[in-house]
Amino acid sequence: MQNMEYIVETEKPFEQAAADLAAAVSRNQFGVLHVHDLQATLKSKGFDFPNACRIFEVCNPKQAQAVLSRDMSLNMALPCRISVYEDNGTTRIGMISPKAMLSTLSGSAELTQIAEEVETVTRRIIDEAR
Repeated sequence: MQNMEYIVETEKPFEQAAADLAAAVSRNQFGVLHVHDLQATLKSKGFDFPNACRIFEVCNPKQAQAVLSRDMSLNMALPCRISVYEDNGTTRIGMISPKAMLSTLSGSAELTQIAEEVETVTRRIIDEAR
């Protein structure tokens, strides 16, 4: 079975890694649809959560259209999510593998090819932000 996660460590402080991730997304023709600040959300609900964590929802419209035109039910797996987070004093950037996720949802060779293309770019985005 393919590894479901791609996670890298960075020496950058959390805020710099988050800013660099946003810039890398744009450079690679993806867009940031939304950023969830998990720490702030939990705090607003009355839970003290010590780890900074931002979840970036990212999308390439061309690839999303290609996936959804073949299988509309895959809308539940979109958009891609890339997280910047602190864990044990280390800043990490990671995602769930688009190819591994899609392989659990569809056996389509066409969709596997699209997922491979998306994964190549999202890994590059993470590596550039590192």
